Amino acid sequence: MYWDFLLHRGYMVRFEFLFVPAKISDFPQCRTHATTGVSPEYGDHEFVWQTNFGPIYRLKGCFGEDSLMISDPVALQYIVNSSHFEHGPLLVNVIDMLFGKKSLVAAKGDAHRRLRAAMNPGFSAAAVRNYQPVLLRAAQQLSEKLEESYTKAPTSLVSICPLLGNATFSAVVQAGFGCSTQDLGDKFVANNAQIVALSSSQSAPRTFAIGACLPNWIWRTMIHAPLATFKEIRTAKYLTHQLGKKIVDGKMDLARQGLEIDTDVFGILLDQYLGGKTKHALSPKEVAAQFSALVYPGQDPTANTIAFGLLELAKDSEFQETLRAEIQSSIAASYDSMPLLNAFIKEVLRLYPAAAMIQRIAIEDTAIPLSDSIEIANGELITQIPVAKGQVLTLGVASFQRLERYWGEDAQKFRPTRWLDRTITPHGSALGPYANLLSFLGGPRVCLGWRFAILEMQVFFLELISKFSFALSEDDFVRMRFSGALIPVLPNGSEKAAPMFITPI
Repeated sequence: MYWDFLLHRGYMVRFEFLFVPAKISDFPQCRTHATTGVSPEYGDHEFVWQTNFGPIYRLKGCFGEDSLMISDPVALQYIVNSSHFEHGPLLVNVIDMLFGKKSLVAAKGDAHRRLRAAMNPGFSAAAVRNYQPVLLRAAQQLSEKLEESYTKAPTSLVSICPLLGNATFSAVVQAGFGCSTQDLGDKFVANNAQIVALSSSQSAPRTFAIGACLPNWIWRTMIHAPLATFKEIRTAKYLTHQLGKKIVDGKMDLARQGLEIDTDVFGILLDQYLGGKTKHALSPKEVAAQFSALVYPGQDPTANTIAFGLLELAKDSEFQETLRAEIQSSIAASYDSMPLLNAFIKEVLRLYPAAAMIQRIAIEDTAIPLSDSIEIANGELITQIPVAKGQVLTLGVASFQRLERYWGEDAQKFRPTRWLDRTITPHGSALGPYANLLSFLGGPRVCLGWRFAILEMQVFFLELISKFSFALSEDDFVRMRFSGALIPVLPNGSEKAAPMFITPI
């Protein structure tokens, strides 16, 4: 059955022929947090609604805006590959403010295809393999910090999130631009920390959500308001512009001296330009404009995903030991030859996609195909949903990756062996570039650095699991919250953290 609903003052209202109120208490998963006062966890409502209403339903956004929530795989595949949809208004606001209109993430149509083709060599399988030493150094430096922390306070909980964030920041800066974080300057490093904090806050996403519903002229005026959030973002945009230009100018000088520069992403892109190796090559100015598109998406999402993986290991000491045994017996082998490690990474990505929800908007009338026919309120069976121009869609990535019909009856459970025992039901053409997951999206907008992210996780997990054991405190537990990205938070919901006991072995 196809149900429409909205959430209003603690009630679920289902639309059929009549409004039929159903209290949150009718859903046990939701009632738990309504009665305990503990902050809700991401999915407490969304995953329940998917079970009760199916993979497509309507919900209300800011100012009563209608949005279709979609987790049907056929519908998702159509949307991410279709030219009928573009970034939703919320995402457009973020892109305009933080990345600029000349970045890859902002480009559309032919401009996007050209930028994409030009930047692909910097993230090819061969290029990513060459970044492995950079990732190894970052992981080893993280290990050293964890060992120092244990030496100082062997019985204390370790807050892994800031350490992981610094490590992934260092890795993406070195691989992307061939420099260290210190080379970027104290002002940028401090501002970067503020931007990461904003992405984890609850207030910033609400501000952008409200702005997405306002006329453009009002929003353009608002972003110049003397608010801390806007000030940090304006500073970030200025600094990334300056740094992008500085790094490109430095590499061009090295190239004029006859020195090799193609050891990092910016160097590869400039080498393409100087050598006339491709008609898609970007000019130095265009390369500089991609600084923010590399540095911001390349650090915190990966750090959060690794943190969720370590938390899952800390919950299951038996699996942790089994995985450690595989790593120790295969330490000289390639990462891809460790089946359990890679199954573990796939399962982390399945349950904890950084972009748990993605907004799109229809730019012309179209019809979205469905996996199965659904019955609408008048009893008619339909196999596609007509969508009008201007319709906002929410792609439920996290919901799709918990659909029982595809991932098994235990789809809500963290079980890496599902990737090895053939219990996953194939669902047609691949949605994303890795393991049929949408964690890196798919289609023309697929994450440019997905190979880099996978190798980074392989390197970091191998380094950490081979040297440390992980355990949770009996008193503390970590929840997940969606705040532009899926992040681990403490029970109060306000502080990003993944505290655990980390012990050298």
